[in-house]
Amino acid sequence: MAEPVRARRLTDQEGQKLQQIVRRLAEHAGYARFGATQRLLRSARWDAGAVRDEVRRYVVEHLGTDEGALIVDETGFLKKGRGSAGVQRQYTSTAGRIENSQVGVFLAYASSRGRALIDRRLYLPEITWCQDAERRHKAGVPEDIAFATKPRLALQMIAAALDAGVSTSWVTGDEAYGQDPGLRAGLEAREVGYVLAVSCTTRVRINQDRTAIRADEVAGRLPASAWHRQSAGLGAKGPRYYDWAWVRTSTDDHRQPVALAVPVGSGMGRRLPSLQGGCSRH
Repeated sequence: MAEPVRARRLTDQEGQKLQQIVRRLAEHAGYARFGATQRLLRSARWDAGAVRDEVRRYVVEHLGTDEGALIVDETGFLKKGRGSAGVQRQYTSTAGRIENSQVGVFLAYASSRGRALIDRRLYLPEITWCQDAERRHKAGVPEDIAFATKPRLALQMIAAALDAGVSTSWVTGDEAYGQDPGLRAGLEAREVGYVLAVSCTTRVRINQDRTAIRADEVAGRLPASAWHRQSAGLGAKGPRYYDWAWVRTSTDDHRQPVALAVPVGSGMGRRLPSLQGGCSRH
């Protein structure tokens, strides 16, 4: 859902920043002047869904491989007022703290050829927005938009991508998504493997479902010979290495036991990313 356009006068600083963005877009498109780009962004009427579909098609056509992955994550947009759709005081990684902001959930496609965003959803808080009919009306929120958690929004985007023919080997996400059993169940129903982070306090079942134990305790009991070091790619300080081990485990009643890999890196830390494949893949 796109936020309705609201007319207001920009500050000088905002105007200069916007002009710089438009200029860079025009230069990237190969235009010597940015007037046409400015008119396009200012005056054109967009069908956001159609543009999204075209971007997704273009990305898959140029970056698609048999080993491509879908990545879910969220980001915040800092706001000063309360009229923008979905805005409230909430945690956002953009500021690293609770701020007045909107939060969007995004889906990206990544392969050895490159990466790009292919979908987005605006998170609409349940109490302050979904249950406030007057506020929804003022912001132009469609009546058919209902509350959905961030993992649910992620699953909606993943399902739409798969239905559109996007081929993916894995879906990845951080703890905010890995902790949601509905998302994991949805991926397993679509027979899609996933690499999702979970808290180190997450309880899993081992020994053919007989023993319930915390994920970090499982990792701590494994011998050194069980670990294999792999790189997750280059980071700001060089290669990002993780140590991986495989354990037969189950975390939910609705699932059969699946393979779980726990990367340790430079220590257990507060979170343990886990590799959990759909049942059909193991």
